[in-house]
Amino acid sequence: MNPIVIIGSGLAGFNTLKEFRKLDKETPVVVLTADDGRSYSKPMLSTGFTKQKSADELAMANAEQVAEQFNVTVRTHVHVAGIDTAKQRVLLPDDHLDYSALVLALGADTWTPPLEGDAVGEVFSVNDLIDYGRFRQALEGKKSVTILGGGLIGCEFANDLSNGGFQVSLVEPVGRCLPMLLPEPASAAVGRGLEELGVTFHFGPLAKAVHHRHGGPGERDMLVTELSDGSHIESDAVLSAIGLRPRIDLAKQAGLNTNRGILTDQTLRTSADKVYALGDCAEVGGHVLPYVLPLMASARALAKTLAGEVTPVSYGVMPVTIKTPACPVVVCPVPDEVEGEWRIEENGNDVTALFEDRDGKLRGYALTGEAIKEKMKLNKELPALMP
Repeated sequence: MNPIVIIGSGLAGFNTLKEFRKLDKETPVVVLTADDGRSYSKPMLSTGFTKQKSADELAMANAEQVAEQFNVTVRTHVHVAGIDTAKQRVLLPDDHLDYSALVLALGADTWTPPLEGDAVGEVFSVNDLIDYGRFRQALEGKKSVTILGGGLIGCEFANDLSNGGFQVSLVEPVGRCLPMLLPEPASAAVGRGLEELGVTFHFGPLAKAVHHRHGGPGERDMLVTELSDGSHIESDAVLSAIGLRPRIDLAKQAGLNTNRGILTDQTLRTSADKVYALGDCAEVGGHVLPYVLPLMASARALAKTLAGEVTPVSYGVMPVTIKTPACPVVVCPVPDEVEGEWRIEENGNDVTALFEDRDGKLRGYALTGEAIKEKMKLNKELPALMP
C-alpha cells in the first residue's frame, strides 16, 4: 500500500500527522521536509528573546523522535521537484514517491521589500526554527535591531526583542501599528505600549536601502537603513517582517487551481483527486487565514478524511491573539466582504472596538489592554466564519 505523503513539517503538517495517528496507528505515512524536521510551535519564535531560549530549546522533538513517536518516516532536507497528480507521485531530484493521498502543508514565504545597498544580503527574516537560530546567533553581543514592517510579526518581534534588552527601531509606511488588523485607536494603544518599552517608530517612510558602515578603531561595524524621506537608522541588525505569501508554486506547476493560496473545498481537497492542502498555503472556501486556530481546525478535519470519514472543516469564531504583552491585543478580523463601521470606546490603552455591519450585527472586534477580557462574551455574539 502506498503511504500518505505529507509535504511540510511545520504546524500544519505536524498537527495533521498527530491528529491522524489518534485515528489510525498503522497506515504508512511519509513526511517530506526541506528543513531538519524538528517539531516546534511557530508562534513561539516571537517569544524566544523574552524567554531567553535558543532554537534548540524551542524545539519539542527532533526528526528521529517524531518518527518514533508517531510511527512515521521523516525525510529531512528534501527538495520536492514536482507532483504528478495523474500517477499519484511526488517527484524528487533523483527518485520518486508514490502516494495514496498527498497533503500539501507548504506554509508561506516571507516577503522582503525591494531594497538596494551593499548589506541587503544581511537582512534577516524569521519564518522557521532554522531562521530563528541564525538570527539569534547573529545578535550575540549586539545591542540594536531595525524592524521593517509594523504588522503582526513586526510588532511581536519589537516587543520580544525589547524584552531581550535590544534597542528596537520599527519602520512602517502605513503610519501606525497593525494597520491591516486594527482601527486607529487600537493601533495607537499598541504603539504607546511599545513606546513605553523603548521602541522607536518611523511611521510614513519606506525602507529603500541597507548599507554597511564600517566603524573606526574601537567602533562596531553597523548597518545603516536608508528611508524614503532621506533619514537613516543605524543598528546592528535588520529584520524584515513585511508579511507572508502562501507557497503555491509547487501546486501551480502540478496544474492545481490556485488564487492567493492553493484552492480547496471545505474538505480541504484541491482540484486534483487525493491531494489536500491546509495551513498558510491554502485558500479554503475563499479564506486565506495564516493563523493557528483555523490551522488546527483544518488538521482535525483532514485527519478524519484521511482515515476514511470525509469531514468538511468548519471555521467558527477565529480570534487572533497578538503577542504584544506591552499592550495585549485580541482581534477577530472583519471578513473582507462585510461593510459597516467601527464603534469604539477607549480608556487609555484599553480599547474596545466593535465592527457592526449595516444591520447593526457584530461582525468583528479589536480589543487592547484590559479590554481583552471581553473576548469570550463577544465570541458568543459573532457568527461562525465558515459553518
